[in-house]
Amino acid sequence: MQIIQRAAIVGVTGFVGHGLPTMLAEKGVATTGVSRAGSGEVPGVDRWQTPGSLDFSGHQAVINLAGEPIDQRWTAKTRRLFHESRVGTTSHIVEAIAKLPAEARPKVLVNASAVGIYGDRSDEILTDTARKAHGYLADLCGDWEDAAKDAESLGVRVVRIRIGIVLGKGGPAFEKLRAIFKLGIGGRLGSGKQWMPWIHLADLRAAIVHAVLADSLTGPINATAPHPERNADLTRKLAAALHRPAILPSPAFALKLMLGEFATALLAGQRALPAALEADGFHFQFPTLDAALADLI
Repeated sequence: MQIIQRAAIVGVTGFVGHGLPTMLAEKGVATTGVSRAGSGEVPGVDRWQTPGSLDFSGHQAVINLAGEPIDQRWTAKTRRLFHESRVGTTSHIVEAIAKLPAEARPKVLVNASAVGIYGDRSDEILTDTARKAHGYLADLCGDWEDAAKDAESLGVRVVRIRIGIVLGKGGPAFEKLRAIFKLGIGGRLGSGKQWMPWIHLADLRAAIVHAVLADSLTGPINATAPHPERNADLTRKLAAALHRPAILPSPAFALKLMLGEFATALLAGQRALPAALEADGFHFQFPTLDAALADLI
């Protein structure tokens, strides 16, 4: 384990970032929050910075979770936002690290990415070393990760955390699904055969803290539960947990009509497994969907 006394979190006010400072504090790590407002109401944050005035001196770790939500229509405007909030922000972070003397630079950068980097891979088992796919979302994730990898030449350990569908109370994915199914109008998406690489919010936050502290962990890691589910099975289990039917499937053509190109992300499947995390000794609190749903519902 590396000695980490202070971490800066870009995206600390977001759904995932909000709970990290408290978890880091339990490990003896203080937190600097990075927010456009320059401050915020986040438990465990004792210092604040703005993205335009980044100064990582005195920080041993940087966690970057910034990114415009992808679950919207992919227009020319939103594509620019997707790129700038991910690739642009990451490049800005690396530039701020580069300004510091070598001995004062953070030891580790934990940078968000997504399983979308794998594209649609059917039943192929995808560990952390699986090849990148091609296509808009895969290329965006690839550029995002490449921007983070630039910090390696500065002597920084870089962990690229490829996040799956995050299930947590108050989170966009879980709350949207729960609302639809509680109305009794939920069902599989498209064929329902696509693999859904999900992760419980508590496990994702714990994995990020683990990545900060474990100097043995580097490169890409899948932040997904060890037991992914096909879409049809995930929707069936969610409906059962809510005591609602799952009888109204959404055909692929209807999703594409309603959501445009974003529908391709919902219909794509990634059977992603957290091989690197488990090999590094990380233990999931919610390894199965049944356990996660029992906690969330």
